Amino acid sequence: MRSWQVERRKRTRHLIELGGLVFKAGIVDLTNDDRAIIYGAMLWLAEKLRSEDGEHIRALWGEKGRLAFRAERNGELKGQRT
Repeated sequence: MRSWQVERRKRTRHLIELGGLVFKAGIVDLTNDDRAIIYGAMLWLAEKLRSEDGEHIRALWGEKGRLAFRAERNGELKGQRT
């Protein structure tokens, strides 16, 4: 397999995994799969991360995500997509 094919597959897998996070968080259902809303939310999120509170927000959101992953692994998440 050529190196560009390997890189393309890695990129595709990465993008699929990121899309899976959007789905797992329930965003697809909450927005009725409205791509403009989802994109707008992502732009807002990026703006928050670029703000002067970006490091604090990153720490808060990171901890929330780590706790959710841990709860999911332990079968503790209720009411969210898995």
